[in-house]
Parts: sequence; C-alpha cells; structure tokens
Amino acid sequence: MRIVRPMLLALVASAVLSYNVHAQAPPPILQEPQTIPLWQGRAPGAQGDAPEDIPTLTIYMPPSTAGPMTAVIVAPGGGYRALSMNKEGRIPANYFNSLGVAAFVLKYRLGPKYHHPIELGDMQRAIRTVRSRAAEWHIAPDRIGIMGFSAGGHLSATASTQFDRGNASAADPIDRVSSRPDFAILGYPVITLTEPWTHQGSKTNLLGENADAALVRSMSMETRVTKETPPTFLFHTNADTAVPVENSIHYFLALRQAGVQAEMHVFKDGPHGVGMPMNDAALAEWPKVLANWMQASGFLR
Repeated sequence: MRIVRPMLLALVASAVLSYNVHAQAPPPILQEPQTIPLWQGRAPGAQGDAPEDIPTLTIYMPPSTAGPMTAVIVAPGGGYRALSMNKEGRIPANYFNSLGVAAFVLKYRLGPKYHHPIELGDMQRAIRTVRSRAAEWHIAPDRIGIMGFSAGGHLSATASTQFDRGNASAADPIDRVSSRPDFAILGYPVITLTEPWTHQGSKTNLLGENADAALVRSMSMETRVTKETPPTFLFHTNADTAVPVENSIHYFLALRQAGVQAEMHVFKDGPHGVGMPMNDAALAEWPKVLANWMQASGFLR
C-alpha cells in the first residue's frame, strides 16, 4: 500500500496536468477560407454594387492559431486590370500558412473603372482591418506585413511609402488605427511610372490616359522612399521582359539610400508572373530565402 498509493497519486497528478494543458489550448479559428468585405455597405468611391465594386479580404489561417501570429496581406498582380487570385493569391497564402503565418488575400478595385487613389485606399483599409481585429484573429499588431506581385507589388510599395497613423477621432474604429505595414514583400514589382522600363499597361489602368506629369512622378515609388518605409524583401528575375528588373533595382537602391533594411534576390531565368513555383528547381528557392529573411528580421516567431 505504501508503494501503490504514491504511484496512484502520481498518475492522478499527471492526468490532471495533462487535462489542464489541453484544456488551456485554444481551438484553431477560421480553418476554412472566409471572405469578408472591407466596408459594410458601399465602399468609398464605389460606382455600383457588382463584385468588381466590392473590395474584399479572403482569410487563410494556419492549422495552429494560438498566436500571436505574424500576418501578411497579399495583393495579386494583373496590371491593375485583372487579379491573379490563384497563382499570386491562394498559393502564397497557403505557403505562409505552412510557416504558421496568417494570410489575407486582397481583392482590390481595378482600372479602367477605378483609378488612384481607390486602389491605395483598399490596401490601407485592409491593413487597418487586420490591425484593428488583431486580438480577435490572434495576430501580433506589430507584425502585419504586405506582399504584392507585379502591379500588386506597385500597390504594396505605394502602401509602404504612403501611410498614416490613423484618425483617433474617426467614427469608424477601423479608421483609428495605423495603415503602415510592418514589412513588405515585393515580387517582380512595377515600381517606376516615369522611366522607360515601366509597365505602361499598369500605368494607364491606374492613372488613366494622359495623366498629369506630377501625379505620374508621385506614383513612381522609387521617388517616395523615406526612412519610415518598412523593411522590404524583393524578388525578381533577370529574364523578365514585361516588368524589367530595373524596377526592383532602383527601389532597392532608394531603400538603401534611406537606410531602410532591405534584401533583394535576382534569379537568372524565369518569365514575368512566376508566382511561387515550388516545382521549379531554381525558382523554388525564393520562397525559402524569403522565410529566412522573415526569420532573421524577427517577423517569424
């Protein structure tokens, strides 16, 4: 009895401890993708109520959502006229989920129906939405990044260089929080709208025909970088003829001159619009070095 009783007590204590540990672990949230509108009712500047008039976020959560998690808002490309929602939306979101990162794919409004600043307003609203609901979604409010491909890269660079700290007196609580991203990831981004290597289709769809020269320059992101621009990772291929690598190079140089933490990887081969090609022996490395950069920069915990 002297031997059995201590063993029994130890077993009971172990069972209670195990129960408490499992009881305290919160259940995963939002395990199926969920799409939400960025505004209740009509979005500012909306020209109708069709799907293309309604900007949305699609939420992709990792299997474990104990948090506080890093979050990335993904802006697909498409020349500001279409959106590559699978290759440059869902697939990157799934990759981030594999890293334990919450992902939000942004459907923003497009030209020629919508011009600047509508697209920037949609991205800023997405950042504010995620930050304002950080506690609800188990997200660290100081680890909210943005990622954009091609024209979505231009939009992400725009949001990285044109942001505000929020309006403390706003009636809408979402408008009270900052729209500054904590980091940015740019895949073969459109950057300049003034140099010969710009993507003319993106420029026209964003600003319209015969846009004012001062506006065009102000929307060339290599001219807007400051020391407040968030840390940035850039990926491009030297073989990209649609959006030449000069776009990323000039943005990287602007970041460097401003003293902003930045990392750039230029791969030899690969056409424009490759996304995250995990079946390509060479280009499959770029998501891995991105994860390394996020880890080294303190954005993965």
